[in-house]
Amino acid sequence: MEPNPNPTVVLHACLGVGHLIPMVELAKLFLRRGLAVVIAVPTPPASTADYFASSASAVADLAAANPSVSFHHLPPPDYPAPDPDPFLQMLDALRLTVPSLADFLRSLPSVAALVLDLFCVDALDAAAAAGVPAYFYYTSCAGDLAVFLHLPHYFATAQDGSASFKDMGKALLHFPGVPPIPASDMPHTVLDRADRTCAARVGHYGRIPEGRGVLINTYEWLEARAVSSLRDGVCVPGRPTPPVYPIGPLIVKGQEAAEGERHACLSWLDAQPERSVVFLCFGSLGAVSAAQLKEIARGLESSAHRFIWVVRSPPEDPSKFFLLRPEPDLDSLLPEGFLERTRDRGLVVKMWAPQVEVLRHAATGAFVTHCGWNSVLESASAGVPMLCWPLYAEQRLNKVFVVDEMKAGVVMEGYDEELVKAEEVEKKVRLVMESEDGEKLRERLALAKQRAAEALANGGPSAMAFEEFLKDLKLPKGSSTEAEQLSIMVDDGR
Repeated sequence: MEPNPNPTVVLHACLGVGHLIPMVELAKLFLRRGLAVVIAVPTPPASTADYFASSASAVADLAAANPSVSFHHLPPPDYPAPDPDPFLQMLDALRLTVPSLADFLRSLPSVAALVLDLFCVDALDAAAAAGVPAYFYYTSCAGDLAVFLHLPHYFATAQDGSASFKDMGKALLHFPGVPPIPASDMPHTVLDRADRTCAARVGHYGRIPEGRGVLINTYEWLEARAVSSLRDGVCVPGRPTPPVYPIGPLIVKGQEAAEGERHACLSWLDAQPERSVVFLCFGSLGAVSAAQLKEIARGLESSAHRFIWVVRSPPEDPSKFFLLRPEPDLDSLLPEGFLERTRDRGLVVKMWAPQVEVLRHAATGAFVTHCGWNSVLESASAGVPMLCWPLYAEQRLNKVFVVDEMKAGVVMEGYDEELVKAEEVEKKVRLVMESEDGEKLRERLALAKQRAAEALANGGPSAMAFEEFLKDLKLPKGSSTEAEQLSIMVDDGR
């Protein structure tokens, strides 16, 4: 392959599947514009091997599936005393990778930009050392970004300077551009102000305005209020807010047509009536307890609706959901006789299903989701209403925005308690699939699907936002991307 003579954009990602996949989709966007692209990924210390096992395999899988995208593995940092907290270990590893990232940037003949994942905020120092403009790619929603950018100011000006969200129960918090948020729905990393993790995260949020701009994986129609607040600078009082570029939804196209082999669940869907199936999947890492699996099963059975359910083995330690787990023993995990009683209208899939293809299938009528942002975008782009069941990270925040702002789903009550009861599962499935409220959700999601496609089309808001970003790069005269005046963003059928 001939080397690309155009400037290189370096993307720096953390080792999280939900962060890596959007980075790969962004890399494809740059490649379609003629730019050279490299995704620089850290090599975690040996002490964190278990924590990063699933992510390391994801890098290998993504590299194999996307041969046009280059990956550069940064050398492991000298990390003699790893932090006992796995999350802080990851942040430390990223911080200690800054010198090797700076060396890599200097080794390239022409770098147009360094684009950083939010967790890689310390890499602003690498960009400065190498004289390269730094941007952020925010892989979650604009509403989350509005909250997080405001959080340092919120804590600095709170009347009770020591109050932690963990002590406030469901008291409503108010941030620019988003609906009121119950304190208990804030991410666990910022619940306790006295915790080291909270201090680290707030420090990161405070550095985002140092970037030259922020790309966001969203589309403006879906989050108009949050995007407007970010552009108006009200989320960061007293400091300039960098330009924001809503360029999404950047989601995986799906492989069923390209591979020529379809997952068995898609053939099963072919035989089901239109919009008759409830799809349940909790993302790349999400899993629930054995007791919760039984409650879900009872609720699905009582609902009498068709379903596809992706089941994973419960983690031995709920706090270590990120560790690799064996395939589930369905006979021991599910109620006795459940599989036989529901075999004519339900399909249980072990570990994984092709989520994008399932959501786009005409037979799929609702999606029980953990509210990871990739899943939210995939559901909105497919026009499928969501039943929101957040598990970890920023998913509770996303739940608030999906239900209260986007009007794209309903809440599975009990997600923040020991169990979501079978009766609640049945009730919410019936609400979305049978009721007038469910019909309103489908109408709303049909519009969300239409607007997602329009956003990515030539001349659409997301396509034009990417054009504005490319102009800000100040590419050298004569590069193929500088010469192009019209977007050639490819509509991937989204």
